[in-house]
Amino acid sequence: MAANPTQLSIVRAVAADMAMRQDFDLDSIEDLKLAVDEACSTLIEMAVPETVLSCQFVVVDGAVQVSTKATSEGSAPPDRDSFGWRVLSALVDSVSTWVAPDDDRFVVHIDLVKRSAGTVNE
Repeated sequence: MAANPTQLSIVRAVAADMAMRQDFDLDSIEDLKLAVDEACSTLIEMAVPETVLSCQFVVVDGAVQVSTKATSEGSAPPDRDSFGWRVLSALVDSVSTWVAPDDDRFVVHIDLVKRSAGTVNE
């Protein structure tokens, strides 16, 4: 989708649908929606104008894994000391970021994993 804030409602809806299909409770669904929104918003702020924001959802063992990326002119990853990153980290079970070179630009990645609150380790 376009790296544009007007597209965030689409990605939030997909995140909610994926979480509901995994029987997440209401709080976990909201956490995933907010986390995906924060990750995508962060990438949109860093993105080159007119670029694409990619967001891939994968379900593995009751967890939703989300991989997001966008092209940036800068080689720096998102600020891990920012308020937004702290909120993102608090909402999910794991989050990571990295930057990969791409010709004369860079691709910034943010990946996150959210597990259902009802998942019990045996």
